[in-house]
Order: sequence, then C-alpha cells, then structure tokens
Amino acid sequence: MAADSQGKQEETSMKVAVVTDSNSGITQAQAKEMGVYVLPMPFMIDGTEYLEDINLTQKEFYEHLSGDHDVSTSQPSPETILNLWEKLLEEYDAVVHIPMSSGLSSSCQTAKMLADDFDGKVQVADNHRISVTQRRSVQDALDMAAAGMDAEAICKKLEDTGLDSTIYVTVDTLKYLKKGGRITPAAAALGTMLRLKPVLQIHGEKLDAFAKVRTMNAAKRTMIDAIRSDLENRFAGQPMRLDVAHTNNKEAALEFVKELEAEFPGYQVQRVDELSLSVACHIGDGCLAVACSRVVEV
Repeated sequence: MAADSQGKQEETSMKVAVVTDSNSGITQAQAKEMGVYVLPMPFMIDGTEYLEDINLTQKEFYEHLSGDHDVSTSQPSPETILNLWEKLLEEYDAVVHIPMSSGLSSSCQTAKMLADDFDGKVQVADNHRISVTQRRSVQDALDMAAAGMDAEAICKKLEDTGLDSTIYVTVDTLKYLKKGGRITPAAAALGTMLRLKPVLQIHGEKLDAFAKVRTMNAAKRTMIDAIRSDLENRFAGQPMRLDVAHTNNKEAALEFVKELEAEFPGYQVQRVDELSLSVACHIGDGCLAVACSRVVEV
C-alpha cells in the first residue's frame, strides 16, 4: 500500500517568481503580460520623488529633462523591496531578483544584503546588465523557471552568462554627459563645435567611451562594425540576439533596424525598445543603440 502511494506521488518543481526593476525597460503593463514583477525606479525631479511608469511617464520624463530641470536617479527603498518579496513568498517557493548592474548602481548590493535574511529563498543575480540586455536576462530567468530550474541554479546561470552582452550607444548631444560630470565643460564645448557624436559602450560594470565620430551615419557605422567584431570574435560560434534601443527616437531606431538586418542577414532584430530612463538621464534624448546578447541555453 505504501509502495503504491509512493508510486502515485508526483514530483513538484519549485515555483519561482522573477523580480526586476524598471531599469530593465519593462513597463508595468508588459510585466503583467510576461508574468514578472517590476520595481519602479524613483527619480528626483526638482526635489520631488517620482516613480517610473507609476506617476512619471516617458513623455513627462523627457519634458523635464529637456526643460533643464534638476533630474537625478535614485533606488527603491529597502522597505519597498522587502514588502514585495514577502508578498511573493506567500505564493511562490522562491524569488529570483534581477537588479541593474552593481557597477552602475548600489541597488544590487542593497538587495543582496536584504536577501541574507531570507534563508536562500531570495536569490539576487548580479549579472552586470541594464536596459535591453537586462530585459533579456529577465526572459532567460522566466524560461529557466518554466524548465524546472530552482532559484539558486537560475541565479548562478544568470551570473555566469551576464557579461555575454554589450550595448553600443551613440549620443546626439554632449549636454547631459557634461551635466553628469562625465566630460568637462571645455571638452563639451569643443565637441559641440566640432559636431562630435560620441559612441559609448555599456558592458558589465561601466558606461565607457568607445569612439568619437562626426556624423550620425558615421556613428551607426561604428556601432555596426563593433557588433560585427563581437559576433566574429568575442562571441564567435555562439547563438546571439540583436536588439535596437533609443531614447525618444523611435523613427530613427526603426530605420536602424533595416540597416542592421541588411548588414547581418543571419540575424533578425527581435526588439526595438526605449533605453531605460536611468540611462536616458545621463545621455539625453535622440540617442540610438544596438545590443547583442548571448542566447542562454536552458
């Protein structure tokens, strides 16, 4: 009898919730469709706190930014994070939390410290990403959870593959790099006079200068060449995804998709997204970006 009942027992897999923040570019509406949970990132605008996609739309954000208001990024409060985790653990066995890269914000370290009190039920993955590549990590986590992987294994896979991605961004104006202290006022003035278009790289821990060119067409060519080098060298032989992103510049982004697909006939650009507002805060609007991310095999 005991053997019979044992034979009828069904093996149940861990029910894992996937949490991220709005630095991933995932809206609250998209989160519901995907089945994930998104913490809205706070922004301070002229001393008042706003929450991304709650009481601050992208349109309003860019209006504040272009209007020379004092706009800065912040991070979710520990109380907000804890409340969400505790609520989810009433329904789920474990939580995988995917914040923006620890090299770009202290929010990841804060989450790791908070998770210490949850006896392994909350796994915080520092997979060194932001915006469109962070969004890819969220989808990878969902796929791994659906395949029956537990939270600890998902977290380890995300951290092991986190650096297998890059974003290249061309900046339309030097105004916001100067405002954020990333370039000096003198360099910004000279660059503006010379009509320079910096190309930046977001890879892992940093937002770094990659190249300086004179026109948007040259900037796009630089980004295409950089992606080609990544695909043929750093990620040679690995399955990759290409995505395009922008800051308040969708028409140009859609045109860039056509150029990329002509350059890389074996690839289809799968998403065209807004760069997260935390990135836009430092580079302004009118930007174009292309990202490559390795496909995580589940």
